[in-house]
Amino acid sequence: MMRQIEVGLLPDAPLDSAGAFMAFHLEAARALLAQPDCTALAIILPPAGHDHRDWRLALARDLAREAAPKRVNIVAGVPGEMREETLRFLADAPGVTGQYLPCHE
Repeated sequence: MMRQIEVGLLPDAPLDSAGAFMAFHLEAARALLAQPDCTALAIILPPAGHDHRDWRLALARDLAREAAPKRVNIVAGVPGEMREETLRFLADAPGVTGQYLPCHE
């Protein structure tokens, strides 16, 4: 079963945003991955500029490696059809892991 964790707000600056995620949300993500019925995790982040891409992709890849064979992906976007379609795709895509998927409408 794919679990989801949604992070509502993060700082604007990339380094501050990465630090806030690590300090306040990383352990919650790991706790969800530790649940026996969890086979995948989608971390939902708010939209951000291109300068946030590196830390978000590194988080997706590193957490996916740590949690293997469970899957971890990061989806960025506001609530809406594009984000929901992306999450539906990930729920049915057993080979997709370690990806950062920005979906801005």
